[in-house]
Order: sequence, then C-alpha cells, then structure tokens
Amino acid sequence: MDQAVIYEIFPRDFSSDGTLNAVTAKLTTLHTLGVNVLWIMPVHPIGVLRRLGPLGSPYAARDFYAIDPALGTKADFKHLVEAAHALSMRVILDIAADHTAWDSVMMAHPEFYTHDAAGRIISPHGWSDVAGLNYDNPALRQYMIQMFTYWLKTFNLDGFRCDAAGFVPTSFWEQLRPVLQAVRPDVLLLAEASKPELMTKAFDLDYAWPLLATFNEVIEHGKSATAIEATWNEQMARFPRGAAHMLISDDHDEQRATVRYGTGGAIAASALAFTLPGVPMLYNGMEVGDATPSGAPALFDKFHLYWGSEEQRPQVAAFYRALIPLRASSTALRHGDLIWLHNSDEQHVISFTRSSPEETDLVTVNLSNTPFRGSIEVATHGNQAWREVSLAPAAGSRRRSATTVTDSPVMALPVLSLDAFQVRIFRRSGSRPAAAACAHETPR
Repeated sequence: MDQAVIYEIFPRDFSSDGTLNAVTAKLTTLHTLGVNVLWIMPVHPIGVLRRLGPLGSPYAARDFYAIDPALGTKADFKHLVEAAHALSMRVILDIAADHTAWDSVMMAHPEFYTHDAAGRIISPHGWSDVAGLNYDNPALRQYMIQMFTYWLKTFNLDGFRCDAAGFVPTSFWEQLRPVLQAVRPDVLLLAEASKPELMTKAFDLDYAWPLLATFNEVIEHGKSATAIEATWNEQMARFPRGAAHMLISDDHDEQRATVRYGTGGAIAASALAFTLPGVPMLYNGMEVGDATPSGAPALFDKFHLYWGSEEQRPQVAAFYRALIPLRASSTALRHGDLIWLHNSDEQHVISFTRSSPEETDLVTVNLSNTPFRGSIEVATHGNQAWREVSLAPAAGSRRRSATTVTDSPVMALPVLSLDAFQVRIFRRSGSRPAAAACAHETPR
C-alpha cells in the first residue's frame, strides 16, 4: 500500500469521446506519470427514471451486470484491464452498493429495497435519483456478493472502490471480503468512508476526509495551518493502529482543486497528500491543472477535461513529474515516521520530517499567498547537513524525472524562506534526527 499512487478516472469526462477505449489509449501516459492503481468510476448503464441532469449520475446504476453502451462493451473493459496489467498497474472498479437507479432490473425484487411505513420504496440520504437497498434481507446480500464476485472473476480486476461504504452495514463488507479473497487473495478494497470500524476486518483503505475538510479551511478560509496537525492527531486516535487512508484534495464530488485553492494552493495541497503518511490520489486531469466543472450538477452532465491545461499551467505538470518519482524513490516518504516541527509562522506554514533508517526528509509547505521568511526548529544531526531536493523535472522533459538533490549542503537551516504556496523539501542520509526540544511527534 505504501507504494500506491491512485488515479481516479471518470470515463465519460476523461476524453471527448467519453469511452473506455479512450481511457486505454491514455494508459501509457498515466504509467509514465507514476500511477500504479487505476480507480474506474462506475461503468454501468445509468437509470433514466428520476434522473438528475441530462445524463444522470454514474452512481445510479440500472444493471450491475452490464456496461453502459455509451462507454463501450465488456470486451473494451477487459482490454482496458489487460492493458493496465501489462503496464503493472492495478485496476479497481467503483460500485455503489448502497442503492440503485429507480428503473433498475433489481426492481423485479422489491423486497431488495428499503420501504417507508406505507410500503413505498424510498430514497436514501436525500438522494432523489436512487432507491435504497435493504441489507437486512439475506437474499439481497447474496445477490450483491455474487455480483462483486462476477466482476472480480470475469474481468480479472484487482479490487473495488466501494461507494457510500459507510451507509452499508459493516457486517456485509466483512461477509464480502473473505469471498473475494478466496478468488484473489490480494484483493484491494477502498471504502468511500471515514469510519473506523470498516478498517478492522473489511477494508484496506478509506478516505482522509477530515484532512480534506481541514485543507479547505486552511487554504480557502485562512484557518491556522496548525489545524492540519490537530486533525491528523485526532484521526490517529480514532482509527485502528496501522489503518491506511487515501489522501485527497480533488475528486468527482468537489470543485476542482485549482478552482477552490488557485494553482499555487492546489500544488501545496498535493504536496501534503504525497508527503504525509497514506496513499495519494489524483483525479481526472488533476496532473495538468484541469479546472473543468466537477461535483453536482456537473456530475450529471458531460464536461470532458481539457488536456490543454498543461500549456496554461505548466508548473502543475512539472510539479507532479518531480513529486511522484520523489515519493517512489523515498523510503522515508512512503513509510517513514512522522514528526511535526514548529516554525516561526504556524498560521501559514506547515513543517515536518519523515524518517526511515535510510534517510530523513524535511517537508516545508507555505499554505498561504504570503511569503515566509523565518525559521524551523529542527536540531542538527552530527556532521550531516541537509541538502535540498529538486522539485523541478529535467528541462524540456515530459517524462518522469529522477529525484535530484543539490550538491552543496544547505547551511542556512533552520533559517528558511518560502514564496507564496511554495514547497521545499530537504534530505539527509541516515535515521531520523533528534528533533529540537519543541518538535513533537504524532501519537502512536
């Protein structure tokens, strides 16, 4: 899990064609970027009855066993998975097990659904375009288990992203997992939830939603950057030891990060997603700074991403071409210990180290448009000096670049300067340093 970089694909918006074959055509580019897990949003036919918007939500499935003809065929999907596997990328399919479209084929079994006191099927959670499933019914559970198993076996998938997982009884997920593991022992299950009980037996990974909410508060609304550490520590206390979280700043339910935060803020948020413990995620053109509409109501229409954003925001693509291989090459950033460090402007700047036996990386991020000139309280470590890691790819390169470290020691630390929304990372060899007296480690 510590090697995973997840990329969420909305097939309808991923290209002007909006097809599975168009996704397959782009796999080499994603592989070159450093992506190794593809999360494909639902591919099922979308319901028409009570549909929202012109095209409807991909999470309002009419038939869990079918593929939307607008996207392609089952053969196309098999080819996509095979092509991804040939590039050593895993593929997980998004399935909304909490509900179906109102004109679902499952309506032939009204007992599969939740009902009000008058016996009418009802929508869950105020979502008017879908009908809620009833997991108190053992027959419904068996139907869904067989359906998940069908996709795993038929298409040689690597796992599932489970939509609205927190609304489905945990007992169902714990019932499903061993069945899927019997087919594929290394099956990957990602829960769209932030619910500790899901992480004991059922899922490998969930959402770091509280951290996303804090990113929004800090970058959009000026809350102190110390809130990020506070949120992190709260989550460490809530979840089972070793629970893994997917770190996000953009997805299909949000306005694009470049819209919410601006280009600089989007880069700063991604820097945290790729350097804090967890699994980073990119969404549909995020790596080029795409700003096309997302979230409702755009989720119910077609707004294909604009790949030309790379020409408009070249600094975004350059940043990812450096940051992703940096994480891949760093044992510290993938699974090192985390220590939060004080600095002289904690309203705006966040600073911490990640340390493994091989190396220690010092990450500093300015989460504001105010330049920082100050200091970080980090101790010296014998004769070893910090050297700055370059966050710029090789000139003219569009391919993944190797991590480079400056030849000369950075003698100025703990004095540091950061421009607006700037990210700077420093490294030294060996195990984690003895932190300064006011540095503080996350609870374990």
